[in-house]
Amino acid sequence: MTGDADGGPGAVAGDRALLRAGERVLLIDAKARRYLITLRPGTEFHTHVGIVAHDDLIGAPEGGTVLGSTGRRFVVLRPTLADVVLKMPRGAQVIYPKDLGAILFEADIGPGMRVLEAGVGSGALSMTLVRAGADVVGYELRPDFAQRARSNVVAELGEAASWRVELRDVYEGIDERQLDRVVLDLPEPWRVLPHAALAMRPGGILCAYLPTINQTAQLRSALGAGPFGMARTIEVLQRSWHIEDRSVRPDHRMVGHTGFITTARLLVPEGGPDAAPGTGGT
Repeated sequence: MTGDADGGPGAVAGDRALLRAGERVLLIDAKARRYLITLRPGTEFHTHVGIVAHDDLIGAPEGGTVLGSTGRRFVVLRPTLADVVLKMPRGAQVIYPKDLGAILFEADIGPGMRVLEAGVGSGALSMTLVRAGADVVGYELRPDFAQRARSNVVAELGEAASWRVELRDVYEGIDERQLDRVVLDLPEPWRVLPHAALAMRPGGILCAYLPTINQTAQLRSALGAGPFGMARTIEVLQRSWHIEDRSVRPDHRMVGHTGFITTARLLVPEGGPDAAPGTGGT
């Protein structure tokens, strides 16, 4: 298919649906297998069910189908953020999309909020926070993880002025002040609490993502010492359904436990904002 993919004088509103070189696209075969590729002129994508030429996709409409070299059909779509998170290159284990969505709401992330993210990993949470409109600084201890995160965030969002990552150990302190949110994806978040209490504005939300209930219990115990209060812990379980004609039932498999999400609010100590941290909270 052809079209003015560069949006020139002959472009119409529908051209926004046309796929362009440099874009990521998702190919979905007849068995619902998904392949994430970046379109490059003159390139081919090889699968065990056939070869797809990138030139057959560039300028074609999103939502259409393309034939591989063996006659097999692939649906072509721009990937959602969830698709990218599950398919992108990774160094560390990523947070699942079901938990990324819950973190946005539990931590109440919104446009213009100043957010510290510690434990950047492969960048899945970073791109989720940035796309929600937050102004994010990431602390990451491992240079290889920081570089991987940079590559993934730039590939998905481009160069974002509202995001940067620093090679820093958050356990040693936080330079930023008047943060709206602190989001932690690291093994011992309780060690960050004294630094977060100094770095955050009153009423700000701290959010921690942890894989085990033992870690979560230790965090909750530390939060109970103040100055944080209103602590809450949830986990998200995701079950899909099989719906085909009269066969309607839950799928045999589900995305069960992946992590615990804990949030708490920074409260003003009873003696007022000048009182020593740790004297207030519930």
